[in-house]
Amino acid sequence: MKLLKSLGVVLGSVALGIPTALAEWQPVDYVDLFIGTSNSRWMLGPYAQAPFGMVQLGPDNQGDVWMGGYEYSINNVSGFSHIHAWTMGGLMMMPTTADLALSNPSTDSPYQGANAGYHSRILKESEQASPGYYSVFLYDHQVRAEMTATTHCGVQRYTFPKRRESRILMDLLFPTEWDYGFRVQDARIVRVSPTEVEGYADCQSGPWSSWNHYKLHFEARFSKPFKQLNGWNEGRVSENIDELRGEGDIGAYAIYETEADEQIVVCTGLSLVSIEQARLNMETELRPLGYDFDRVAAHTRDEWNELLGRVEVEGTDETDKVKFYTNLYRAYAGKQTWSDVNGQYVDAMECVRTVERGKMYGGDAFWNSYWNLNGLWSIVSPEIVDNWVTTQLEMFRYTGWTCKGPAGLEYSGIMEGSHETALMVAAYQKGIRKDGEEIYRAIRKTVTEPGINHPGGGVAGNPQLDVYDRYGYMPREYGVVSKTLDYAYDDWCVAQMAWAMGDRKEAKRLETRSMNYRNVFHPEYKYVVRRDTTGGWDADFDCFSNAGFIEGNSWQYSWYVPHDIPGLVGLIGVEEFNRRLEEGFEKSAEFRFAAHLFDRTSGQSGEFYINHGNEVNMCTPYLFNYSGKPWLAQKWARAIMESFYGSTPYHGWEGDEDEGQMSAWYVMSAMGFFEMDGGCSADPMLEIGSPLFDRITIRLDPNYYSGRTFTIRTENNSAGNLYIQRALLNGKPLREPRIPFRSVTAGGELVLEMGPAPAESCFR
Repeated sequence: MKLLKSLGVVLGSVALGIPTALAEWQPVDYVDLFIGTSNSRWMLGPYAQAPFGMVQLGPDNQGDVWMGGYEYSINNVSGFSHIHAWTMGGLMMMPTTADLALSNPSTDSPYQGANAGYHSRILKESEQASPGYYSVFLYDHQVRAEMTATTHCGVQRYTFPKRRESRILMDLLFPTEWDYGFRVQDARIVRVSPTEVEGYADCQSGPWSSWNHYKLHFEARFSKPFKQLNGWNEGRVSENIDELRGEGDIGAYAIYETEADEQIVVCTGLSLVSIEQARLNMETELRPLGYDFDRVAAHTRDEWNELLGRVEVEGTDETDKVKFYTNLYRAYAGKQTWSDVNGQYVDAMECVRTVERGKMYGGDAFWNSYWNLNGLWSIVSPEIVDNWVTTQLEMFRYTGWTCKGPAGLEYSGIMEGSHETALMVAAYQKGIRKDGEEIYRAIRKTVTEPGINHPGGGVAGNPQLDVYDRYGYMPREYGVVSKTLDYAYDDWCVAQMAWAMGDRKEAKRLETRSMNYRNVFHPEYKYVVRRDTTGGWDADFDCFSNAGFIEGNSWQYSWYVPHDIPGLVGLIGVEEFNRRLEEGFEKSAEFRFAAHLFDRTSGQSGEFYINHGNEVNMCTPYLFNYSGKPWLAQKWARAIMESFYGSTPYHGWEGDEDEGQMSAWYVMSAMGFFEMDGGCSADPMLEIGSPLFDRITIRLDPNYYSGRTFTIRTENNSAGNLYIQRALLNGKPLREPRIPFRSVTAGGELVLEMGPAPAESCFR
């Protein structure tokens, strides 16, 4: 795909009157919202949204129970929904002019009747997107649909043909990600006036135990009075309604007579608290912009440009810039703000609270987000980390625990360990937060009390922590062996906070317990192996089997000790460590470092080596910084950036992009950095890799850091010259392949002289 064709932003910029000449481009102009949108996650479509926006307004076109949302290869749109949070959905809208249809099976549905419904084919060449903006031409309805958004509000502009009956539908039940767990238990739609509709949908969502209960309140304002408002519920149509109440399949539609090219704008405000709060969100965010579509789109574009512009990259490869800024965008596009403009939010026990300082965020798990989503946020946007700590402390204060994946601010219990702990400890160690005692109280509970089934739904804490503590590992009778590794890392993180708070006894105890990872390393195999309660090892061990592991296998998990890589090198032996790791990279390179299967002679199992497409393997290139071969960290980090990350809709990320985690890895690596232990040590360090650009300038936040800018400058850098020959930090030679985090936030310059061959003495 050619560069300008791949940049959906170009068309969107033209629509907004923004110059597109490359010389005039700003960081926001390099973002291509369509990259990676084939076979992607529900929350990562080409949606109009603000950074960390509650509203992610954009096209849905698939209804698979796992995926939901948008698939680039489907030339169809089911409707435009407002919420694309993990396991959550809400309020789909759609302009229609064809024969009235209220059912709407997904366009990829295998069932009879899938061609019926209010969805529409689209003219693919008309599809445009840029940060804060999306538009498309709906062929079957002859309507151009445009949308933009603020944090809590959506604005849609529909350009209709001449019709005696045009409609704008509002649907409250439609396919979402994890669709089999989503249902509308109660809903209410009220006609306030001929230009205003309000209501709510009381939803239950989430796979497994349907833990996430929330009530989405909305207010919708129309720029033109509608002639009539009709509604439906479970196939029954009610005409000229003032109010509709029901459950299940429920919605309403406003009826208009339109002239050719007539535009109708719909503004929506959302809140999980109340309709009054939805109205407050709308008035606070949209009134200053005059409820004007173009002003809102320009405002949100500027908001994105300010955020993305905190990192300026200079170089000649335009595709690398597209990949860089698109991945930087995605690092802020997957998670949501759940508190309203005045700080009100609904906690896990369905109580309304008010956060006095900061915002309340939510999303999928923090599972390994310390590689490097947390680290990126802490450098570029420390206020985001600050707000995340606020979220966790509010949850601890009112509902008893911090949370590993606060979707809708409830306890999902998703994934292993409680790695929100790493973010909280790093926030203190990096000086972003000062309330260390409160942080310590909250996270210490996670490693001292077994997790529970939370009374508000879901699971809180680390389940079976008492079993892990008793045996020194997680026996196979009780759970997966990989829990041992996750729990050991949590122990280490809290131990670092204990040291910082002067609790020496607890620090020593937890630091000792963090070495439990050694208890599951087989003394001969030097791999992580399952053990039972008697201490017996797995007699059927296969390092490529995923039995006993979460989303990985023993080969991959045997590198997963973020807090003690030097100890891991010693445990395996440096020669075997390097041999095994080099073999894994060589065998994985042709498969773009994604999960791949080799048939073995028996035909019964497969081999999985480096899998950058899932979290537990994302540290692997930088392990060479600890085993005496930093040039291999440079080589393989570059290789992953080049082959695993693409610049087309069909090749963006070869794996499960967990709400910005893979994107953040790319951005940090493109700047030449990686954070191995999550930034939790007393003096957090950044590993050095191989930057992509000639110059990277980071503009630091003066509210948190003393420095103004930090610059990474490379000399003689190119695709062939990827190896560091010499490294200077503020003019002084580096003796190891890492720098203190504080040297970045204090401001300064890292200079890397590059060359075509490894320089074994570059850090000596």
